[in-house]
Amino acid sequence: MFDLAEEIRRIDWKVFAIKMLSNALILGAIFYSLLSFWDIIQQEALYAYWKIRGQTFTVDEIKEEEPPAVSPFAALLAQPTPLKVTPKSTQFGIVIEKIGVNAPVIANVSVTDKRAYLKALETGVAHAQGTAKPGQIGNAYLFAHSSLDFWNFGPYSGVFNLLRKLDKGDRIVVFYKGQRFDYYVTDKQVVSGFDTKPLTRTFATPHLTLQTCDPPGVALNRMIITAELR
Repeated sequence: MFDLAEEIRRIDWKVFAIKMLSNALILGAIFYSLLSFWDIIQQEALYAYWKIRGQTFTVDEIKEEEPPAVSPFAALLAQPTPLKVTPKSTQFGIVIEKIGVNAPVIANVSVTDKRAYLKALETGVAHAQGTAKPGQIGNAYLFAHSSLDFWNFGPYSGVFNLLRKLDKGDRIVVFYKGQRFDYYVTDKQVVSGFDTKPLTRTFATPHLTLQTCDPPGVALNRMIITAELR
């Protein structure tokens, strides 16, 4: 005998189960998106905070602090003292004060061996094999992640997330074998992910090229920063 009440209860249960599954999928997608973008959201928020506050960072010697302001209001308007940055490595390291980059550099990494360069990028920024070393005439080529899935690529997965914030004249400090080299940005461009011209360029003076994915986590294009030693 057909039991209408029982059939309604079954339908209600199926509808409830479908709704619960749908909600779980939606919440899962939101959580995954937040987790994926958390690193870059955090970096963007910090960068905005530094800009608003006027906070700067430097690898230079910090000058002695000015005498304290005479009033609380003047203290609020005063420029914060630059925060000292200690490079992660003076044997081979890079510091970009404007965007908070401070990472070791792995030398002579093959750009054609995916396994080799992915392994290198887990521990820092990679220096392309066959390109100039810091301070040498030519093109010193460094590349790094701007990835969203940090759980796959290690602690330096987002080291170049904010590379696009650099402008002409910004300083990039590279340390190599205990020496310091100050490069200044001369050009910024976005190229196709398959464009190898930035890697093969030649220069008559010491130049530095930085490369990463653009936008972060997408290999479609490459952000290229060119800088010259001064």
